[in-house]
Amino acid sequence: MHIDALLAAQPEPLDIPAAAVAAARPADLVLVVLDDDPTGTQSVADLPVLTRWDAEDLDWALAQDAPAVYVLTNTRSLSERDAAERNRQVVEVAVAAARRAGKRVSFVSRSDSTLRGHFPLETDVLASAAAEHAGAAPHLTMLVPAFPDSGRITVDSVHYWVVDGEATPVGETPFAADATFGYRSSDLRDWVAEKTEGRIARDEVAALTLAIIRQGTDAVTAFLRSLPAGTVVAVDVVDEADMRQVALALHALDGEGITSLLRIGPPYLRAHIGQEIAPPVTADRIDVAHERGGLVVVGSHVPLTTAQLEALQADRPGTATIELDVRSLIDERREGHLQEQAEAVARAIEHGTVIVHTSRELVTGSDGDESLEIARRVSSGLVALVARVLELAPPRFVIAKGGITSSDVASEALRIRRARVAGPMLPGIVSLWQPQVGPAVGIPYVVFAGNVGTTESLALVVRTLAD
Repeated sequence: MHIDALLAAQPEPLDIPAAAVAAARPADLVLVVLDDDPTGTQSVADLPVLTRWDAEDLDWALAQDAPAVYVLTNTRSLSERDAAERNRQVVEVAVAAARRAGKRVSFVSRSDSTLRGHFPLETDVLASAAAEHAGAAPHLTMLVPAFPDSGRITVDSVHYWVVDGEATPVGETPFAADATFGYRSSDLRDWVAEKTEGRIARDEVAALTLAIIRQGTDAVTAFLRSLPAGTVVAVDVVDEADMRQVALALHALDGEGITSLLRIGPPYLRAHIGQEIAPPVTADRIDVAHERGGLVVVGSHVPLTTAQLEALQADRPGTATIELDVRSLIDERREGHLQEQAEAVARAIEHGTVIVHTSRELVTGSDGDESLEIARRVSSGLVALVARVLELAPPRFVIAKGGITSSDVASEALRIRRARVAGPMLPGIVSLWQPQVGPAVGIPYVVFAGNVGTTESLALVVRTLAD
């Protein structure tokens, strides 16, 4: 369906400035965003991000006086058991740090805008852990996966992927066929019922539609206030003002003691804290410590990433390209292959930017768990290569393409424990981090999701950093 036809019967969008939301935000509240892969920071700017969650890390983050803190849990790459334990750990440490800092914390579960991830596991665990450590479970769970910057919107509770003006229900897209987190439903009410295996019925999921949102704050607060404790709310979003309106209502309800647990796609956090849409970071704002070429690491296998890789190679035909063979990374050839390719990258990076990518063959296992383990082995191979290059020839910058890839490169290869999000490299998408501690200080790090942007986006980011 064309998006114009989809939206024809909807009310007109509201005009809500970010400053109005910032003014309504509770001053004592810090949102702790548990990001299940690092790409969630792509829509925000000037916020702290952690890849570790020891007490001193949370103390540092809360001392930044930011309205939100990202904690990179990377749980999308973990088993259910490990993901649950990691969520519990973060809540316990964050609540204790907040008490020391004299602040309140609220928890946000940031996940994929195409509905892939550990749901309802993570929201269940966060609600339970909040009740245990903070004294009360949140009243509502707000489900806001929309990412309008990248064509993901929700209308009448149905989640869509919009490409070239055509809106396709997300359950009919390749994302729904994910080997680990696949699903059938596009209507978020059906999706919740599907993912909870009927524990939460479709009719128990509240639909916060555009028809309600675009009436204004009073209508939204009245609707949400009427819901029983524990309700999951499927939230419509088409543009930034829709998210800002929801945020205004949630801030008002927080003042009444009605709290919410957020399960969101990348941009909602920006709207919730009243942050303006940041302009792309320009070259003059990027400090670099090394004059070698940059390193572009591509691990994602989605078709858009492959097209972006091809466009980058066409844009920079002289750029050295090193391929890691996926099958060699998962068998006995692994160590020799990694050493050979790391040395090749180190030689080439002295003369310019180098592209490192895995072979484009997608190797999967017999089930979701085995496929996830193969993905981990491939990602760890990329990590090992980047770590060796960092020792041999520190690059001017690093771009990591793909969720698991960018998480592991940040925390394991570059050992970025604490960073600050400088802002997006492209409008609303692709995050630039400035490492604050460790061997990567002075090496700008770009987190680039596999399924965002246009065919030319990767080439544009490399131009900004390399030229």
